[in-house]
Amino acid sequence: MNTDIREGDQSTIVLEVQITDKELQNAINEGVRHLARRTRIPGFRPGKAPRAMVERAYGVDRSDSAAPDPVYDEAREHLYQRTVIEAVTESGKDVLELPREPEWTSFEEGVGATYQVTLPVRPEIVLGDYTEYPFTPQIEDVTDEQIDQVIEQLRDQQASLIPVEDRGAENEDYAVISFEGRREGQPVEGAQSDRFPLILGKERMIPGFEANLVGMKEGDERTFTVTFPEDYAEASLQGAEVEFNAQLLELRERKLPEADDDFAGLVGEYEDMAALRADLEKRMGINALDRARHQFSDRIIEYAVANATLDLPEILVEREIGVMMDELKVRVAQQGIAFEDYLRVTEKDEAALREDNREGAEQRVKVLLVLGAIADKEDVTISDEQVQAEVDRVNADAEATDQIKEYLDSDRGRTYIRSQLRRSQTVEMLGDRWIEAHPEYENVQHQHGHDHDEEEDEETSVDPVTEVVGEVTEEGGPVEGEPQA
Repeated sequence: MNTDIREGDQSTIVLEVQITDKELQNAINEGVRHLARRTRIPGFRPGKAPRAMVERAYGVDRSDSAAPDPVYDEAREHLYQRTVIEAVTESGKDVLELPREPEWTSFEEGVGATYQVTLPVRPEIVLGDYTEYPFTPQIEDVTDEQIDQVIEQLRDQQASLIPVEDRGAENEDYAVISFEGRREGQPVEGAQSDRFPLILGKERMIPGFEANLVGMKEGDERTFTVTFPEDYAEASLQGAEVEFNAQLLELRERKLPEADDDFAGLVGEYEDMAALRADLEKRMGINALDRARHQFSDRIIEYAVANATLDLPEILVEREIGVMMDELKVRVAQQGIAFEDYLRVTEKDEAALREDNREGAEQRVKVLLVLGAIADKEDVTISDEQVQAEVDRVNADAEATDQIKEYLDSDRGRTYIRSQLRRSQTVEMLGDRWIEAHPEYENVQHQHGHDHDEEEDEETSVDPVTEVVGEVTEEGGPVEGEPQA
């Protein structure tokens, strides 16, 4: 056997394997024996029938070169399986996948055979600079206005509902209604309720529905017509005019508590508003450092990827799309939704979702390859114990479904976890190294590295404070809370 290796397009190599006539003949004889063992030929024990009898049993026509030839098919399969691994080893390349069949360019008894196969290989990654960053961590200052914003959110969470007696319904009021929708005098399926709560003005109903409730008082009834949107999920109602009869059963308005010392004690174990504001400032400062670290890490990744040179093998993109589909299925399962139902609601099939993920998959592959090359260069490794610890951590989560646990316990799931841990550890190492060289940013630490008084935090705060700080600082504004009855 002789092998010729040449570079192909987009991180592939092309192997041309030349097989001698002796190797070919041995493969043909082996193919005859395999067929003879699988075929009952009168007068012969399994595997002992001569080639001529086997060919007669399979109807091989030697006069027609285009006719099916199971003997040659067996020989080709045996030759490929036997020689391709040797050829790949000889190439010295990190081959990502072996095609099921090669392209046979010649196959002739008495002469020999030749085949070609194109193999995807792990791309060569030329790293550029990944340590001398032209940027620094950006730490946002905590302002009085931001603290005021969080306090308003806390007040919103502690709001109470009081009956409305002296006016009609307004937007932002909490209402309970009954309603029934009819089209051409006939009830519309699903367009009725005996008690339906909503906050007016939030457009939870069909556009235009809630506006018709404004001005109503408890006990009032009103009849109005609403036109369903042209893109409504139920095709039969798209653009349809439906007449609704609605009655306002309850009407309440939200009353926020005063931002005083009593309110501070209601939120947590704070002596006064000054103590609450001080704790909020501390927590928001920690969040600002966390956010600065995460953003700095993201920029490190972007910088390293932008400075690297590589080609993307299609097989790696397809594999990453598969990982992204697995992640999507896990998220959907966590919400208690069957994936088939998710496809139906999104009006897409799995092939369309895979294509939607292609651009993101390409970027993720670039990141993984570049960070993998940096991890190799920096000798970053993840132990089996670290992988198991992460599996155990996720499995211990009360929200971890059986599907998630099964995935994490699979080889594919553990490979995914190892990859994620290695990537995270590489980026953390790069960030830590830079911060060590720039001590003026030493307060920008990983979330797990904060050295603040956890015991004090547990004694002087309650969950709503932490939740509000996180929501406001991550989203850039207060998150609307549900009123408390």
